[in-house]
Amino acid sequence: MTRTDPLDVPRPDAQLHFGVFFQGVNHWTIWSDPASGSQIAPANFRRVAQTAERGLFDAFFLGEGLRLREVDGLIHELDVAGRPDAITQLAALAAVTDRIGLVSTSNTTFNEPADLARRLSGLDLLSEGRAGWNVVTTDNAWTGANFRRGGYLDHADRYRRAEEFLTVARALWDGWADGAVSGAVGAPAWAAPGAVDRVRHRGTQFDVDLAPTLPRSGQGHPVIFQAGDSGEGRDFAARNADVVFSAHGNDFDDALAFAEDLRRRLLAVGRPEDDLRILPGTEIIIGATEAEALEKKRWIRLQQVTPATALGVAGLLWGLDLSDRDADGPLPKEDPVVAENDGSFGARRVADPRVVVAEWREKAEANGWSLRETVIALGPQRGHVGTPAGLADRFAHWVRHGAVDGFNVTPYLIPDGLDDIVDLLVPELQERGVYPTEYTGRTLREHLGLREPLTHRSTTDGRQAG
Repeated sequence: MTRTDPLDVPRPDAQLHFGVFFQGVNHWTIWSDPASGSQIAPANFRRVAQTAERGLFDAFFLGEGLRLREVDGLIHELDVAGRPDAITQLAALAAVTDRIGLVSTSNTTFNEPADLARRLSGLDLLSEGRAGWNVVTTDNAWTGANFRRGGYLDHADRYRRAEEFLTVARALWDGWADGAVSGAVGAPAWAAPGAVDRVRHRGTQFDVDLAPTLPRSGQGHPVIFQAGDSGEGRDFAARNADVVFSAHGNDFDDALAFAEDLRRRLLAVGRPEDDLRILPGTEIIIGATEAEALEKKRWIRLQQVTPATALGVAGLLWGLDLSDRDADGPLPKEDPVVAENDGSFGARRVADPRVVVAEWREKAEANGWSLRETVIALGPQRGHVGTPAGLADRFAHWVRHGAVDGFNVTPYLIPDGLDDIVDLLVPELQERGVYPTEYTGRTLREHLGLREPLTHRSTTDGRQAG
């Protein structure tokens, strides 16, 4: 980390925020370790959430899995799998936690706003203002086949539907006036006359006419999370989101460029440049020394990318069945098969594999890598590795120079993967004054230091109204 004069630090009082991402379906969670637990058992969800709360994390985040991954019509058996319905699971966790936010990934492509907005509102009330919604979209036939719709939406229509979905959801959340319910037993009616507004919306995606059934929680609306990284996705976030998950969390310059781009987009739509919290997804690997941390990283990668997983990843790139090859041998000599992406296995097939294969071959030859080593080295680069003190210095630098507001941590082991972070890293961050020593609010919006919901803002205070 580059040391700088304290006077040059642009955000000297910035605080780091942590969330935890319980993935559910992936090959990054190590299932082969004896300490690995079930991805479905309620006790493990509870253990992760309560450990995160002990570490003063802002949010517990659940991914959504509407369909298991498949390759050529066969279930991909190398993934850890198991994703209970997020809102159901988070409602259960609301009863065994007190402060941590509870964030559901829920798809706008395959849900309807009247139903989903009510369920999210219910979670927000049950948790006393701790709910969040990670707004996601999809246009692939792989998921759409669940709903007998095929792909259902063209790529360009995904965000149009998502934005209209949010418009309807926010209208439903705002349907009850503040103080709608009488607090006096002698009142002539349970609710004040006209306190509940009927929501009538007719657009290109939805035709809704109903009276909302639930009042707002103390935080007003569930906090809106968003993860799209395209230009269209970033614009959507600037117009609508409170928090952005990003893939820009490994390199400082890349993270800062992403953050500055989002801030420009915020200003362009009339919002303050500090109106979003940016939390890249990351993995944190901690060792007593730098050498120990690097050795631990190597072990973790070999557990995550098993020989079978390496052959499966390479097979998708080459478009060939490589299951009978040696993962610790050389790369395949065959040229990749260029085929149209049919949406199977999500969106993992690349547009032109020949370009990627050429890069893999060049770097594997230069470094003497096997196929498995190439998959590890050139696959998604994840996370931060180091000692507690070194990581604390690094994260303080990142947050106080505006590259991030924090991280959404993906544990590589369930249910104990947060222990080192909470027990070793958090105290170092607190010692540097960059991490809270207690929760100071009760709602997720308060934890994140967010302003009121967008639809509750006036147009005269320099912010965007809804």
